[in-house]
Amino acid sequence: MRIQVIRTGGFAGIERRAEVDTAGRPDESEWRALAQLALRPGPPGDPADRVRDGFSYRITVDGRTVACAEPNLSDAQRALISRVLKEGA
Repeated sequence: MRIQVIRTGGFAGIERRAEVDTAGRPDESEWRALAQLALRPGPPGDPADRVRDGFSYRITVDGRTVACAEPNLSDAQRALISRVLKEGA
């Protein structure tokens, strides 16, 4: 499974990309479960809730993409984003 996260926005507006290929990893089942949860829409949000200079994300898992933005991230989206940006290349 390929998981890609693209983060945009923030104060500097710099785009950051990271990708993890979970195939053959000993923790592949954990990644798979978290990715499936993260593809679900996050909590509903009012556009007025958007954080100025906050981050927006595109999470792509094997061709399926979900867009989300702070502060309206689900716990799974937040965890997956953090993990991919930390471990991904």
